[in-house]
Amino acid sequence: MVKLKYNGRSMNVTMIIIFALILLVSCGYIGWHIWQLLPLSNVGKWTVTGVMFLCFLSLFTNFFIDKLPMSVATILYEVGNSSLFIGLYLIILFLILDLGRVVHLVSADFLRNSWVGTTSVLVIIVGLFVYGYLNYLHKERVPLILNSAKMMHKRHRIVMLTDLHLGYHNRVDEFRKWINKVNAEQPEVILIAGDIIDGSIRALLGQNMAAEFKRLKAPVYACLGNHEYYSGEPRAKQFYKEAGIHLLIDNHALIPLSDGDTLLVVGRDDRTNKRRATLATLMQKAPKGYYTILMDHQPYHLEEAQQSGIDFQLSGHTHYGQVWPVSWIENVIYEDAFGPLKKGNTQYYVSSGIGIWGGKFRIGTRSEYIVADIE
Repeated sequence: MVKLKYNGRSMNVTMIIIFALILLVSCGYIGWHIWQLLPLSNVGKWTVTGVMFLCFLSLFTNFFIDKLPMSVATILYEVGNSSLFIGLYLIILFLILDLGRVVHLVSADFLRNSWVGTTSVLVIIVGLFVYGYLNYLHKERVPLILNSAKMMHKRHRIVMLTDLHLGYHNRVDEFRKWINKVNAEQPEVILIAGDIIDGSIRALLGQNMAAEFKRLKAPVYACLGNHEYYSGEPRAKQFYKEAGIHLLIDNHALIPLSDGDTLLVVGRDDRTNKRRATLATLMQKAPKGYYTILMDHQPYHLEEAQQSGIDFQLSGHTHYGQVWPVSWIENVIYEDAFGPLKKGNTQYYVSSGIGIWGGKFRIGTRSEYIVADIE
């Protein structure tokens, strides 16, 4: 089977071809509507649709992005991945307008060589994505109370993060702001449930992000996510070591807290690794009697945590779709695509993540960090 490399990960060429065909059809649908809509000469229409096509095409630079200068790679990543989301909403908008024309709610003149139509589409799309960008920049503080009778003499604060996706788009200047928010909470422990890296170790090394992690004022424990495998698992492990992150891969750690309390944290390998240990096997090796937090990046088979006596599970991965209506699809795929859940005595939280993949837009979802108090 022929495979290519995408940010270090082997990909089936068949899947790439299918994705390319979907992208081509989508570009054709959007391009045709824009051509019909614009009240410009053919030269103007060719220019606008050509630029649009190049923006979509820049998405494929991800296959060789590490070979480009950092500044160029950053621009192409932002443009290419943002185009996916903008394209999605253009398709939705044009489908609504086409339906409106069929049922005679939208005039055909509105969609053909029309300044009014062009301005309306532009205002809707620009307004929507300005809102989406500003909404992404806001990081929601999510307070959680975790009740425990397991040797907890006082309240202990833990900050939990998922899906930082640090790299060409979530850059060091933005990461510093996240660090300041975390430090302001004065946690005893910081837990990160996967996808610290977006897709390229080179982007983190080039911005010296390992040094930024050392600014965190509490010990950091993390598990792997699927993007650590995309970036190259061995290089990801080495980066975390340099950053002072305690990486738990099918392993556990007893973490001393204040006043003589102890927290048990279990970190699962990501399910990308088909040979990862079962949760039951991990818990057989773990000491008993401690308040236990499980970090498992992808929120599948949540019943396993309940069956294994886990007190709290932290997961991420879903981003809650990042934008509507993808969030609806996430709700179909996962038992819990976002937010808190309780099964028996086990509490869960699936975070939409503090960072983001692709374009920096949150429409109908939020970026967040969790401040959990165990008491």
